[in-house]
Amino acid sequence: MRRAARTLLLLASAAVLGAAAFLSSLSAQSISGRRPALGTQETPDRPPSRAADFWTAGTDAASAETLLEGLSDEEVLGQIFMMAYPGTEPPPLLYRWIERRALGGIKVFGWNAEDTEILASAIRNIQEAAARTGHRIPPFVATDQEGGWIRHVKGATSVTPGNMAIGASALPRDAYSSALFIGRELAALGITMNFAPTVDLALKPRSVIIGPRAFSSDPSVTAVLAAAYVKGMEDAGVLPTAKHFPGHGDTELDSHGILPVIPVDEKTLWDRDLLPYRMLVAEGLPGIMSGHLAFPRITGDRTPASLSPYFIDGILRERMGFQGLVVTDDLFMTGAAVPGGFPEICVRAVLAGNDVLMISRILEFSEEAWVRLLREYRTNPAFRSRVRESALRILRAKQAYLRPKGPAGVSPLPERAAKLQSPDARAFFADQAYRSATVLEGAGLPLVSGGGRILLAGSLTDFFTEGTARYPGADTFRFSYQPDPETLSSELSSFRDRARGAKAVVVSVANPAGAAFARTAARDGIPVYVVSVLSPAFALDAGRIAGGVAVYNASRESYSAAFAVLSGAVEGEGILPIPRTP
Repeated sequence: MRRAARTLLLLASAAVLGAAAFLSSLSAQSISGRRPALGTQETPDRPPSRAADFWTAGTDAASAETLLEGLSDEEVLGQIFMMAYPGTEPPPLLYRWIERRALGGIKVFGWNAEDTEILASAIRNIQEAAARTGHRIPPFVATDQEGGWIRHVKGATSVTPGNMAIGASALPRDAYSSALFIGRELAALGITMNFAPTVDLALKPRSVIIGPRAFSSDPSVTAVLAAAYVKGMEDAGVLPTAKHFPGHGDTELDSHGILPVIPVDEKTLWDRDLLPYRMLVAEGLPGIMSGHLAFPRITGDRTPASLSPYFIDGILRERMGFQGLVVTDDLFMTGAAVPGGFPEICVRAVLAGNDVLMISRILEFSEEAWVRLLREYRTNPAFRSRVRESALRILRAKQAYLRPKGPAGVSPLPERAAKLQSPDARAFFADQAYRSATVLEGAGLPLVSGGGRILLAGSLTDFFTEGTARYPGADTFRFSYQPDPETLSSELSSFRDRARGAKAVVVSVANPAGAAFARTAARDGIPVYVVSVLSPAFALDAGRIAGGVAVYNASRESYSAAFAVLSGAVEGEGILPIPRTP
Protein backbone atom coordinates (compact mmCIF):
# COMPACT_ATOMS: atom_id res chain seq x y z
CA MET A 1 0.00 0.00 0.00
CA ARG A 2 2.79 2.42 0.90
CA ARG A 3 4.47 1.94 -2.50
CA ALA A 4 1.24 2.46 -4.41
CA ALA A 5 0.26 5.53 -2.39
CA ARG A 6 3.67 7.17 -2.76
CA THR A 7 3.82 6.49 -6.49
CA LEU A 8 0.30 7.77 -7.10
CA LEU A 9 1.08 10.94 -5.13
CA LEU A 10 4.24 11.50 -7.13
CA LEU A 11 2.52 11.04 -10.48
CA ALA A 12 -0.53 13.00 -9.44
CA SER A 13 1.68 15.96 -8.51
CA ALA A 14 3.10 16.04 -12.03
CA ALA A 15 -0.29 15.52 -13.66
CA VAL A 16 -2.18 18.16 -11.67
CA LEU A 17 0.45 20.86 -11.89
CA GLY A 18 1.58 20.03 -15.42
CA ALA A 19 5.20 19.06 -15.99
CA ALA A 20 6.65 22.56 -16.20
CA ALA A 21 4.76 23.90 -13.20
CA PHE A 22 5.56 20.77 -11.20
CA LEU A 23 9.26 21.26 -11.76
CA SER A 24 9.00 24.98 -11.07
CA SER A 25 7.55 24.15 -7.67
CA LEU A 26 10.86 22.60 -6.64
CA SER A 27 12.61 25.98 -6.72
CA ALA A 28 12.01 29.50 -7.90
CA GLN A 29 13.31 28.94 -11.43
CA SER A 30 11.96 26.59 -14.11
CA ILE A 31 14.12 24.45 -16.33
CA SER A 32 12.77 25.81 -19.54
CA GLY A 33 13.09 29.44 -18.49
CA ARG A 34 16.70 29.70 -17.41
CA ARG A 35 18.53 29.40 -20.75
CA PRO A 36 18.08 29.84 -24.51
CA ALA A 37 17.28 26.82 -26.70
CA LEU A 38 20.35 24.97 -27.88
CA GLY A 39 19.09 23.81 -31.27
CA THR A 40 20.06 25.12 -34.67
CA GLN A 41 18.11 28.25 -35.59
CA GLU A 42 17.91 30.45 -38.67
CA THR A 43 20.20 33.45 -38.14
CA PRO A 44 21.06 36.49 -40.27
CA ASP A 45 24.33 36.42 -42.16
CA ARG A 46 27.23 38.10 -40.39
CA PRO A 47 30.69 38.77 -41.80
CA PRO A 48 33.33 36.44 -40.31
CA SER A 49 35.56 37.91 -37.63
CA ARG A 50 38.88 36.26 -36.90
CA ALA A 51 39.02 38.23 -33.65
CA ALA A 52 35.72 36.94 -32.25
CA ASP A 53 36.09 36.39 -28.49
CA PHE A 54 33.83 34.02 -26.58
CA TRP A 55 33.65 36.22 -23.49
CA THR A 56 32.92 39.50 -25.26
CA ALA A 57 30.65 38.22 -28.03
CA GLY A 58 26.92 38.43 -27.49
CA THR A 59 24.77 35.54 -26.35
CA ASP A 60 22.29 35.49 -29.21
CA ALA A 61 22.28 32.92 -32.00
CA ALA A 62 23.94 35.34 -34.41
CA SER A 63 26.89 35.81 -32.05
CA ALA A 64 27.46 32.06 -31.93
CA GLU A 65 27.39 32.01 -35.75
CA THR A 66 29.97 34.79 -35.84
CA LEU A 67 32.19 32.94 -33.39
CA LEU A 68 31.93 29.77 -35.47
CA GLU A 69 32.81 31.64 -38.69
CA GLY A 70 35.98 32.92 -37.05
CA LEU A 71 37.31 29.44 -36.28
CA SER A 72 39.77 27.56 -38.47
CA ASP A 73 38.89 24.13 -39.84
CA GLU A 74 40.95 22.50 -37.08
CA GLU A 75 39.24 24.57 -34.38
CA VAL A 76 35.74 23.77 -35.65
CA LEU A 77 36.55 20.07 -35.66
CA GLY A 78 38.28 20.36 -32.28
CA GLN A 79 35.07 21.62 -30.71
CA ILE A 80 33.31 18.28 -31.22
CA PHE A 81 35.96 16.27 -29.35
CA MET A 82 35.93 15.56 -25.62
CA MET A 83 39.12 13.84 -24.45
CA ALA A 84 40.44 12.42 -21.18
CA TYR A 85 43.98 12.43 -19.84
CA PRO A 86 45.91 9.77 -17.92
CA GLY A 87 46.88 10.17 -14.28
CA THR A 88 46.34 13.30 -12.24
CA GLU A 89 48.27 15.92 -14.23
CA PRO A 90 47.30 16.81 -17.82
CA PRO A 91 50.27 16.19 -20.12
CA PRO A 92 51.62 18.69 -22.69
CA LEU A 93 49.72 16.91 -25.47
CA LEU A 94 46.37 17.92 -23.96
CA TYR A 95 47.40 21.57 -23.78
CA ARG A 96 48.53 21.38 -27.39
CA TRP A 97 45.00 20.27 -28.37
CA ILE A 98 43.52 23.17 -26.41
CA GLU A 99 45.91 25.80 -27.78
CA ARG A 100 46.06 24.68 -31.42
CA ARG A 101 42.66 23.05 -32.01
CA ALA A 102 40.24 24.60 -29.48
CA LEU A 103 39.48 21.21 -27.87
CA GLY A 104 35.79 21.34 -26.99
CA GLY A 105 35.73 19.28 -23.80
CA ILE A 106 37.68 17.41 -21.14
CA LYS A 107 36.34 14.25 -19.50
CA VAL A 108 37.34 13.64 -15.87
CA PHE A 109 37.55 9.96 -14.97
CA GLY A 110 38.09 8.35 -11.59
CA TRP A 111 41.82 8.02 -12.20
CA ASN A 112 42.05 11.83 -12.43
CA ALA A 113 40.05 12.60 -9.33
CA GLU A 114 41.10 10.78 -6.17
CA ASP A 115 42.36 14.10 -4.75
CA THR A 116 40.01 17.05 -5.27
CA GLU A 117 42.72 19.67 -4.77
CA ILE A 118 44.97 18.13 -7.42
CA LEU A 119 41.96 17.94 -9.73
CA ALA A 120 41.08 21.58 -9.06
CA SER A 121 44.63 22.62 -9.94
CA ALA A 122 44.46 20.66 -13.21
CA ILE A 123 41.12 22.22 -14.19
CA ARG A 124 42.43 25.69 -13.41
CA ASN A 125 45.45 25.11 -15.65
CA ILE A 126 43.20 23.80 -18.44
CA GLN A 127 40.94 26.86 -18.36
CA GLU A 128 43.90 29.24 -18.16
CA ALA A 129 45.34 27.60 -21.27
CA ALA A 130 42.01 28.07 -23.09
CA ALA A 131 41.90 31.72 -21.98
CA ARG A 132 45.25 32.34 -23.67
CA THR A 133 43.97 31.27 -27.11
CA GLY A 134 42.74 33.73 -29.72
CA HIS A 135 39.02 33.02 -29.26
CA ARG A 136 39.18 32.14 -25.56
CA ILE A 137 36.54 29.40 -25.88
CA PRO A 138 36.45 27.45 -22.60
CA PRO A 139 36.12 23.68 -22.86
CA PHE A 140 33.34 21.89 -21.06
CA VAL A 141 34.78 19.87 -18.17
CA ALA A 142 32.61 16.79 -17.67
CA THR A 143 32.45 13.80 -15.36
CA ASP A 144 30.17 11.00 -14.12
CA GLN A 145 28.93 12.04 -10.67
CA GLU A 146 25.57 10.30 -10.56
CA GLY A 147 25.51 9.76 -6.81
CA GLY A 148 25.65 6.44 -5.02
CA TRP A 149 27.60 3.76 -6.83
CA ILE A 150 29.04 6.03 -9.55
CA ARG A 151 31.19 8.81 -8.10
CA HIS A 152 34.16 9.51 -10.33
CA VAL A 153 35.23 12.60 -8.40
CA LYS A 154 36.11 11.31 -4.96
CA GLY A 155 38.39 13.09 -2.50
CA ALA A 156 36.35 15.54 -0.45
CA THR A 157 33.05 15.16 -2.34
CA SER A 158 29.87 13.83 -0.74
CA VAL A 159 29.08 10.13 -0.48
CA THR A 160 25.40 9.82 -1.36
CA PRO A 161 22.70 7.10 -1.23
CA GLY A 162 22.22 7.18 -5.02
CA ASN A 163 19.46 6.96 -7.60
CA MET A 164 17.76 3.79 -6.40
CA ALA A 165 17.52 5.31 -2.91
CA ILE A 166 15.75 8.27 -4.53
CA GLY A 167 13.43 5.77 -6.21
CA ALA A 168 12.79 4.13 -2.83
CA SER A 169 11.77 7.43 -1.22
CA ALA A 170 9.87 8.33 -4.44
CA LEU A 171 10.15 12.01 -3.55
CA PRO A 172 10.97 14.51 -6.32
CA ARG A 173 12.43 16.80 -3.65
CA ASP A 174 15.03 14.11 -2.87
CA ALA A 175 15.98 13.91 -6.56
CA TYR A 176 16.18 17.69 -6.86
CA SER A 177 18.20 18.21 -3.67
CA SER A 178 20.57 15.32 -4.41
CA ALA A 179 21.43 16.83 -7.79
CA LEU A 180 21.66 20.34 -6.33
CA PHE A 181 24.22 19.34 -3.68
CA ILE A 182 26.19 17.16 -6.11
CA GLY A 183 26.11 19.92 -8.72
CA ARG A 184 27.28 22.61 -6.30
CA GLU A 185 30.31 20.50 -5.46
CA LEU A 186 31.10 19.94 -9.13
CA ALA A 187 30.70 23.62 -9.96
CA ALA A 188 33.01 24.55 -7.09
CA LEU A 189 35.69 22.34 -8.66
CA GLY A 190 35.21 23.82 -12.14
CA ILE A 191 33.26 20.87 -13.56
CA THR A 192 30.53 22.23 -15.82
CA MET A 193 28.89 19.12 -17.34
CA ASN A 194 27.69 15.99 -15.55
CA PHE A 195 26.80 12.72 -17.27
CA ALA A 196 23.75 12.25 -15.09
CA PRO A 197 21.00 11.38 -14.45
CA THR A 198 20.95 7.74 -15.45
CA VAL A 199 17.42 7.14 -16.68
CA ASP A 200 17.86 3.49 -17.63
CA LEU A 201 15.05 1.44 -16.11
CA ALA A 202 15.75 -1.30 -13.54
CA LEU A 203 14.30 -3.97 -15.83
CA LYS A 204 17.27 -6.28 -15.16
CA PRO A 205 18.11 -5.28 -11.56
CA ARG A 206 20.87 -7.92 -11.29
CA SER A 207 22.82 -6.00 -13.94
CA VAL A 208 26.42 -5.33 -12.94
CA ILE A 209 26.50 -2.19 -15.12
CA ILE A 210 23.20 -0.46 -14.20
CA GLY A 211 21.80 -2.01 -10.99
CA PRO A 212 21.29 0.71 -8.34
CA ARG A 213 22.13 3.46 -10.83
CA ALA A 214 18.49 3.23 -11.97
CA PHE A 215 15.79 5.13 -10.10
CA SER A 216 13.13 2.48 -10.58
CA SER A 217 11.72 -0.17 -12.89
CA ASP A 218 8.71 2.10 -13.47
CA PRO A 219 9.17 4.47 -16.45
CA SER A 220 6.71 7.08 -15.13
CA VAL A 221 8.36 7.26 -11.71
CA THR A 222 11.76 7.42 -13.40
CA ALA A 223 10.61 10.27 -15.64
CA VAL A 224 9.37 12.44 -12.77
CA LEU A 225 12.41 11.83 -10.56
CA ALA A 226 14.82 12.37 -13.47
CA ALA A 227 13.13 15.67 -14.34
CA ALA A 228 13.57 16.86 -10.75
CA TYR A 229 17.21 15.71 -10.82
CA VAL A 230 17.84 17.64 -14.05
CA LYS A 231 16.42 20.78 -12.50
CA GLY A 232 18.61 20.47 -9.41
CA MET A 233 21.74 20.03 -11.52
CA GLU A 234 20.87 23.05 -13.65
CA ASP A 235 20.14 25.19 -10.60
CA ALA A 236 23.67 24.34 -9.45
CA GLY A 237 24.99 25.70 -12.77
CA VAL A 238 26.01 22.35 -14.28
CA LEU A 239 24.75 20.98 -17.61
CA PRO A 240 23.01 17.62 -17.00
CA THR A 241 23.19 14.81 -19.56
CA ALA A 242 20.66 11.96 -19.37
CA LYS A 243 21.90 8.49 -20.30
CA HIS A 244 22.17 5.89 -21.85
CA PHE A 245 19.90 6.60 -24.84
CA PRO A 246 17.79 4.75 -25.89
CA GLY A 247 18.00 2.56 -22.77
CA HIS A 248 20.52 0.25 -21.10
CA GLY A 249 18.07 -1.20 -18.58
CA ASP A 250 16.83 -4.28 -20.44
CA THR A 251 20.16 -6.10 -20.50
CA GLU A 252 22.60 -7.48 -17.96
CA LEU A 253 25.51 -7.10 -20.39
CA ASP A 254 28.09 -4.31 -20.10
CA SER A 255 28.74 -2.27 -23.25
CA HIS A 256 32.29 -1.55 -22.05
CA GLY A 257 33.23 -5.11 -22.98
CA ILE A 258 30.56 -6.27 -25.45
CA LEU A 259 27.77 -4.91 -27.65
CA PRO A 260 24.51 -5.73 -25.80
CA VAL A 261 21.79 -6.88 -28.19
CA ILE A 262 18.33 -5.99 -26.86
CA PRO A 263 15.49 -7.83 -28.66
CA VAL A 264 12.75 -5.28 -28.05
CA ASP A 265 10.31 -3.85 -30.61
CA GLU A 266 9.95 -0.15 -31.28
CA LYS A 267 6.53 0.28 -29.67
CA THR A 268 7.73 -1.26 -26.41
CA LEU A 269 10.86 0.89 -26.46
CA TRP A 270 8.83 4.05 -27.15
CA ASP A 271 6.25 3.41 -24.43
CA ARG A 272 8.73 2.13 -21.83
CA ASP A 273 12.45 2.96 -22.07
CA LEU A 274 11.97 6.19 -24.00
CA LEU A 275 9.21 7.61 -21.81
CA PRO A 276 11.67 9.38 -19.44
CA TYR A 277 13.49 10.90 -22.42
CA ARG A 278 10.22 12.08 -23.93
CA MET A 279 9.30 13.95 -20.74
CA LEU A 280 12.79 15.38 -20.27
CA VAL A 281 13.02 16.55 -23.88
CA ALA A 282 9.65 18.29 -23.53
CA GLU A 283 11.07 20.14 -20.52
CA GLY A 284 14.17 21.38 -22.36
CA LEU A 285 16.77 18.77 -21.39
CA PRO A 286 20.13 20.15 -22.60
CA GLY A 287 22.12 16.93 -23.04
CA ILE A 288 21.74 13.22 -23.80
CA MET A 289 24.40 10.50 -23.95
CA SER A 290 24.01 7.90 -26.68
CA GLY A 291 24.65 4.29 -25.69
CA HIS A 292 26.44 1.46 -27.47
CA LEU A 293 23.41 -0.85 -27.64
CA ALA A 294 21.95 -2.82 -30.57
CA PHE A 295 18.21 -3.12 -31.28
CA PRO A 296 17.97 -5.48 -34.29
CA ARG A 297 14.16 -5.71 -34.21
CA ILE A 298 14.08 -1.95 -34.77
CA THR A 299 17.02 -1.28 -37.10
CA GLY A 300 17.26 -4.67 -38.80
CA ASP A 301 20.93 -5.06 -37.90
CA ARG A 302 23.34 -4.81 -34.96
CA THR A 303 24.43 -1.22 -35.50
CA PRO A 304 24.97 0.40 -32.08
CA ALA A 305 22.34 3.06 -31.36
CA SER A 306 25.20 5.51 -30.81
CA LEU A 307 26.16 5.12 -34.49
CA SER A 308 22.62 4.85 -35.86
CA PRO A 309 21.08 7.77 -37.80
CA TYR A 310 17.70 6.12 -37.24
CA PHE A 311 18.00 6.48 -33.48
CA ILE A 312 19.83 9.83 -33.22
CA ASP A 313 18.43 11.79 -36.16
CA GLY A 314 15.20 9.87 -36.64
CA ILE A 315 13.82 9.09 -33.20
CA LEU A 316 15.65 11.60 -30.98
CA ARG A 317 15.86 14.68 -33.21
CA GLU A 318 12.86 14.34 -35.54
CA ARG A 319 10.30 12.35 -33.58
CA MET A 320 11.07 13.70 -30.10
CA GLY A 321 12.21 17.14 -31.22
CA PHE A 322 15.39 17.15 -29.12
CA GLN A 323 17.43 20.34 -29.64
CA GLY A 324 20.25 19.81 -27.14
CA LEU A 325 23.67 18.17 -27.27
CA VAL A 326 24.12 14.48 -28.02
CA VAL A 327 27.33 13.12 -26.48
CA THR A 328 28.60 9.64 -27.30
CA ASP A 329 29.54 7.22 -24.59
CA ASP A 330 33.27 6.48 -24.72
CA LEU A 331 34.06 5.54 -28.31
CA PHE A 332 36.85 3.22 -27.18
CA MET A 333 34.31 0.90 -25.55
CA THR A 334 33.94 -2.48 -27.22
CA GLY A 335 30.24 -1.84 -27.79
CA ALA A 336 31.11 0.87 -30.32
CA ALA A 337 33.43 -1.29 -32.42
CA VAL A 338 32.71 -1.52 -36.18
CA PRO A 339 34.71 -2.69 -39.21
CA GLY A 340 37.22 -0.01 -40.20
CA GLY A 341 38.43 0.67 -36.68
CA PHE A 342 38.42 3.86 -34.67
CA PRO A 343 38.51 6.34 -37.58
CA GLU A 344 35.37 4.75 -39.01
CA ILE A 345 33.67 4.81 -35.59
CA CYS A 346 34.28 8.57 -35.38
CA VAL A 347 32.97 9.26 -38.89
CA ARG A 348 29.86 7.18 -38.29
CA ALA A 349 29.25 8.84 -34.91
CA VAL A 350 29.25 12.27 -36.56
CA LEU A 351 27.01 11.22 -39.45
CA ALA A 352 24.57 9.54 -37.05
CA GLY A 353 23.91 12.90 -35.41
CA ASN A 354 26.13 12.96 -32.31
CA ASP A 355 27.54 16.38 -31.44
CA VAL A 356 30.35 15.43 -29.04
CA LEU A 357 32.74 12.52 -29.56
CA MET A 358 33.80 11.43 -26.07
CA ILE A 359 36.93 9.30 -25.78
CA SER A 360 38.81 8.03 -22.75
CA ARG A 361 42.29 9.17 -23.81
CA ILE A 362 44.11 11.87 -25.75
CA LEU A 363 44.52 11.33 -29.47
CA GLU A 364 47.99 11.82 -30.86
CA PHE A 365 48.20 15.10 -32.75
CA SER A 366 48.43 13.40 -36.15
CA GLU A 367 46.46 10.25 -35.26
CA GLU A 368 44.73 8.53 -38.17
CA ALA A 369 41.24 9.29 -36.82
CA TRP A 370 41.94 13.02 -36.73
CA VAL A 371 43.47 12.99 -40.22
CA ARG A 372 40.46 11.10 -41.55
CA LEU A 373 37.91 13.46 -39.98
CA LEU A 374 39.73 16.58 -41.13
CA ARG A 375 39.89 15.18 -44.68
CA GLU A 376 36.16 14.37 -44.58
CA TYR A 377 35.46 17.88 -43.26
CA ARG A 378 37.35 19.50 -46.12
CA THR A 379 36.14 17.27 -48.97
CA ASN A 380 32.67 15.99 -48.01
CA PRO A 381 30.04 18.75 -47.94
CA ALA A 382 27.51 16.62 -45.99
CA PHE A 383 30.10 15.77 -43.35
CA ARG A 384 31.25 19.40 -43.13
CA SER A 385 27.68 20.57 -42.66
CA ARG A 386 27.10 18.02 -39.92
CA VAL A 387 30.26 19.01 -38.01
CA ARG A 388 29.46 22.72 -38.21
CA GLU A 389 25.90 22.06 -37.02
CA SER A 390 27.31 20.25 -33.97
CA ALA A 391 29.98 22.86 -33.32
CA LEU A 392 27.29 25.55 -33.35
CA ARG A 393 25.19 23.60 -30.83
CA ILE A 394 28.25 23.26 -28.60
CA LEU A 395 28.99 26.99 -28.77
CA ARG A 396 25.37 27.82 -27.93
CA ALA A 397 25.46 25.42 -24.99
CA LYS A 398 28.62 27.17 -23.78
CA GLN A 399 26.89 30.52 -24.17
CA ALA A 400 24.02 29.24 -22.03
CA TYR A 401 26.00 27.49 -19.30
CA LEU A 402 29.51 28.98 -19.25
CA ARG A 403 29.07 32.63 -20.24
CA PRO A 404 26.97 33.45 -17.14
CA LYS A 405 29.84 32.23 -14.93
CA GLY A 406 32.36 34.67 -16.41
CA PRO A 407 36.01 33.85 -17.19
CA ALA A 408 36.87 33.25 -13.53
CA GLY A 409 33.72 31.22 -12.87
CA VAL A 410 34.65 28.30 -15.14
CA SER A 411 37.69 27.63 -12.98
CA PRO A 412 37.57 26.14 -9.46
CA LEU A 413 36.22 28.54 -6.84
CA PRO A 414 38.65 29.93 -4.25
CA GLU A 415 36.11 29.03 -1.54
CA ARG A 416 35.53 25.49 -2.89
CA ALA A 417 36.45 23.74 0.37
CA ALA A 418 33.30 25.14 2.00
CA LYS A 419 31.17 23.72 -0.83
CA LEU A 420 32.45 20.14 -0.48
CA GLN A 421 30.56 17.98 2.03
CA SER A 422 28.89 21.06 3.49
CA PRO A 423 26.95 20.61 6.74
CA ASP A 424 23.68 20.95 4.83
CA ALA A 425 24.74 18.28 2.33
CA ARG A 426 25.87 15.89 5.08
CA ALA A 427 22.58 16.29 6.92
CA PHE A 428 20.48 15.87 3.79
CA PHE A 429 22.23 12.72 2.54
CA ALA A 430 22.18 11.11 5.99
CA ASP A 431 18.44 11.81 6.26
CA GLN A 432 17.89 10.51 2.75
CA ALA A 433 19.64 7.24 3.58
CA TYR A 434 17.26 6.73 6.51
CA ARG A 435 14.21 7.91 4.56
CA SER A 436 14.84 5.43 1.74
CA ALA A 437 15.61 2.34 3.87
CA THR A 438 13.14 -0.33 2.75
CA VAL A 439 11.81 -3.28 4.74
CA LEU A 440 12.09 -6.45 2.66
CA GLU A 441 10.69 -8.74 5.34
CA GLY A 442 9.27 -7.44 8.60
CA ALA A 443 7.92 -10.57 10.29
CA GLY A 444 10.97 -11.00 12.52
CA LEU A 445 11.70 -7.32 13.13
CA PRO A 446 13.03 -5.86 15.26
CA LEU A 447 16.09 -7.96 15.97
CA VAL A 448 17.02 -7.08 19.55
CA SER A 449 20.22 -7.70 21.48
CA GLY A 450 20.38 -10.22 24.30
CA GLY A 451 19.26 -13.79 24.65
CA GLY A 452 21.98 -15.28 22.50
CA ARG A 453 24.85 -14.68 20.11
CA ILE A 454 24.38 -12.61 16.96
CA LEU A 455 26.75 -13.23 14.05
CA LEU A 456 27.42 -10.43 11.55
CA ALA A 457 28.61 -11.75 8.17
CA GLY A 458 29.75 -9.45 5.40
CA SER A 459 32.62 -8.09 3.34
CA LEU A 460 32.92 -4.38 4.06
CA THR A 461 34.31 -2.60 7.10
CA ASP A 462 31.44 -0.12 7.41
CA PHE A 463 28.98 -3.02 7.74
CA PHE A 464 30.84 -4.29 10.81
CA THR A 465 31.35 -0.79 12.23
CA GLU A 466 27.64 0.03 12.17
CA GLY A 467 26.55 -3.51 13.05
CA THR A 468 28.66 -3.75 16.20
CA ALA A 469 27.52 -0.26 17.21
CA ARG A 470 23.90 -1.50 17.22
CA TYR A 471 24.77 -4.97 18.54
CA PRO A 472 27.70 -4.64 20.97
CA GLY A 473 29.50 -7.92 21.47
CA ALA A 474 28.26 -9.44 18.22
CA ASP A 475 30.49 -12.04 16.60
CA THR A 476 31.77 -11.28 13.08
CA PHE A 477 32.62 -13.27 9.96
CA ARG A 478 34.21 -11.60 6.93
CA PHE A 479 33.85 -13.21 3.49
CA SER A 480 35.26 -12.19 0.10
CA TYR A 481 33.22 -9.63 -1.79
CA GLN A 482 33.20 -11.62 -5.06
CA PRO A 483 34.86 -14.96 -4.35
CA ASP A 484 35.63 -17.49 -7.07
CA PRO A 485 33.74 -20.82 -6.74
CA GLU A 486 36.56 -22.57 -4.87
CA THR A 487 36.96 -19.73 -2.38
CA LEU A 488 33.19 -19.46 -1.92
CA SER A 489 32.92 -23.16 -1.04
CA SER A 490 35.72 -22.89 1.54
CA GLU A 491 34.27 -19.73 3.09
CA LEU A 492 30.76 -21.19 3.27
CA SER A 493 32.13 -24.17 5.21
CA SER A 494 33.90 -21.88 7.69
CA PHE A 495 30.78 -19.74 7.96
CA ARG A 496 28.61 -22.73 8.85
CA ASP A 497 31.00 -23.64 11.67
CA ARG A 498 30.97 -20.07 13.00
CA ALA A 499 27.16 -19.72 12.74
CA ARG A 500 26.41 -22.93 14.63
CA GLY A 501 24.53 -22.11 17.83
CA ALA A 502 23.92 -18.45 16.94
CA LYS A 503 20.65 -16.79 17.92
CA ALA A 504 20.61 -15.02 14.53
CA VAL A 505 22.84 -14.27 11.58
CA VAL A 506 22.86 -10.85 9.88
CA VAL A 507 24.23 -11.09 6.34
CA SER A 508 25.24 -8.19 4.10
CA VAL A 509 24.02 -9.01 0.57
CA ALA A 510 25.41 -7.01 -2.34
CA ASN A 511 25.79 -9.77 -4.94
CA PRO A 512 25.14 -13.50 -5.51
CA ALA A 513 27.87 -14.45 -3.01
CA GLY A 514 26.14 -12.62 -0.17
CA ALA A 515 22.85 -14.32 -1.05
CA ALA A 516 24.59 -17.72 -0.90
CA PHE A 517 25.65 -17.10 2.72
CA ALA A 518 22.09 -16.12 3.66
CA ARG A 519 20.63 -19.23 2.04
CA THR A 520 23.22 -21.47 3.76
CA ALA A 521 22.31 -20.20 7.24
CA ALA A 522 18.59 -20.55 6.51
CA ARG A 523 19.04 -24.16 5.40
CA ASP A 524 20.82 -24.84 8.69
CA GLY A 525 17.77 -23.57 10.57
CA ILE A 526 19.34 -20.34 11.86
CA PRO A 527 17.17 -17.17 11.74
CA VAL A 528 18.58 -15.01 8.96
CA TYR A 529 18.40 -11.22 8.75
CA VAL A 530 19.54 -9.55 5.55
CA VAL A 531 21.05 -6.10 5.03
CA SER A 532 20.79 -5.52 1.28
CA VAL A 533 23.08 -2.95 -0.30
CA LEU A 534 23.19 -1.72 -3.92
CA SER A 535 20.52 -3.55 -5.95
CA PRO A 536 18.02 -5.45 -3.75
CA ALA A 537 17.56 -8.10 -6.47
CA PHE A 538 20.21 -10.33 -4.87
CA ALA A 539 18.59 -10.11 -1.43
CA LEU A 540 15.32 -11.22 -3.01
CA ASP A 541 17.23 -14.37 -4.01
CA ALA A 542 18.37 -15.02 -0.42
CA GLY A 543 15.61 -17.52 0.38
CA ARG A 544 13.59 -17.63 3.59
CA ILE A 545 14.59 -14.81 5.96
CA ALA A 546 13.28 -13.64 9.31
CA GLY A 547 13.84 -9.98 8.53
CA GLY A 548 15.44 -7.82 5.88
CA VAL A 549 16.23 -4.18 5.10
CA ALA A 550 17.37 -2.73 1.77
CA VAL A 551 19.59 0.32 1.41
CA TYR A 552 21.12 1.34 -1.89
CA ASN A 553 24.76 2.23 -1.31
CA ALA A 554 27.49 0.45 0.64
CA SER A 555 28.41 3.60 2.56
CA ARG A 556 28.61 3.96 6.32
CA GLU A 557 25.54 6.23 6.33
CA SER A 558 23.52 3.62 4.43
CA TYR A 559 24.60 0.82 6.75
CA SER A 560 23.70 3.04 9.72
CA ALA A 561 20.19 3.44 8.33
CA ALA A 562 19.85 -0.29 7.70
CA PHE A 563 20.84 -1.28 11.24
CA ALA A 564 18.60 1.41 12.72
CA VAL A 565 15.63 -0.21 10.98
CA LEU A 566 16.80 -3.74 11.76
CA SER A 567 17.07 -2.96 15.49
CA GLY A 568 13.75 -1.12 15.65
CA ALA A 569 15.25 2.32 16.31
CA VAL A 570 13.40 3.74 13.30
CA GLU A 571 10.75 2.53 10.87
CA GLY A 572 11.78 1.70 7.32
CA GLU A 573 9.69 4.02 5.15
CA GLY A 574 11.15 3.26 1.72
CA ILE A 575 9.26 1.47 -1.05
CA LEU A 576 10.91 -1.23 -3.12
CA PRO A 577 11.81 0.30 -6.52
CA ILE A 578 11.84 -3.05 -8.34
CA PRO A 579 9.34 -5.93 -8.50
CA ARG A 580 9.72 -8.61 -5.86
CA THR A 581 9.98 -11.22 -8.60
CA PRO A 582 12.35 -9.56 -11.08
